[in-house]
Amino acid sequence: MALPDFVKIVEVGPRDGLQNEKAAVSTDQKVRLIDMLSETGLKVIESGAFVSPKWVPQMADSADVMARIDRKADISYPVLAPNLKGLEGALAARAEEVAIFGAASESFSKKNINKSIAESLDAFRPVAEQALAAGLRVRGYISCVLGCPYEGRIDPAVVAEVSRELKSMGCYEISLGDTIGTGTPEEARRMIAAVAEYVPIEEIGVHFHDTYGQALANLYACLEMGVAVADASVAGLGGCPYAKGATGNVATEDVLYMLQGCGIETGVDLTKVMAAGRFISDVIGRPPVSRVHRALMAKDAA
Repeated sequence: MALPDFVKIVEVGPRDGLQNEKAAVSTDQKVRLIDMLSETGLKVIESGAFVSPKWVPQMADSADVMARIDRKADISYPVLAPNLKGLEGALAARAEEVAIFGAASESFSKKNINKSIAESLDAFRPVAEQALAAGLRVRGYISCVLGCPYEGRIDPAVVAEVSRELKSMGCYEISLGDTIGTGTPEEARRMIAAVAEYVPIEEIGVHFHDTYGQALANLYACLEMGVAVADASVAGLGGCPYAKGATGNVATEDVLYMLQGCGIETGVDLTKVMAAGRFISDVIGRPPVSRVHRALMAKDAA
């Protein structure tokens, strides 16, 4: 299959990235980051999570963030809402899109949200139903689609079954996450092929971590399968607190550079994304993880 002409980038740095960074980030800094990303051409910027501040303290101010960002009419600012209480918060914050998240690993699901896969899906159904009834769009996430820190390799059939369940709830898109970054391109292809039996390829997104340096290779393999939605995190923010040793999400800068080199349109300005990446990297006190970002900074400094 030919590579897609256009790929939608789902920027997850302000939520999935920051929630797993140890450095405290103020509300003002989160708002500035999102507003900077809104000027890059990105059309989806995940902006917060309505979850227990006990478990995810970095997201405790999501209501304030949503109230203060400069929302653009043509940009979606989804938030995580894993339960009915979270959905209530999302609705109060005038969110137009929410995300629910499950896993393809029983062990990971129990350690992450203290529910089995079946129990988690049962909990998501009323959330999705009420969100859709309120006019919100619902996106589904699946963790550990290629590997689990507790179970090892994951059967693609399990990923496909969880995807089918989320699709049946009304999720318009399913994001498949290699949470610990152990997957390889052929494994990614087999997983996408299994999921595509139940979910149209245009409704599948991928969410790769770069722990083993495979994220871009895995993404390219999925593009060859017809996938045209890629989650990415500015400056490579984030990791996974439940997966020991897992590094951050694939960096938005690296994804953009690869896609541009392939002649694939994204509508996103790499230079402006780098500016946002420099800003948030300074805030958290470490250089960007993005190899492209570092290379271009070094080139400019030469």
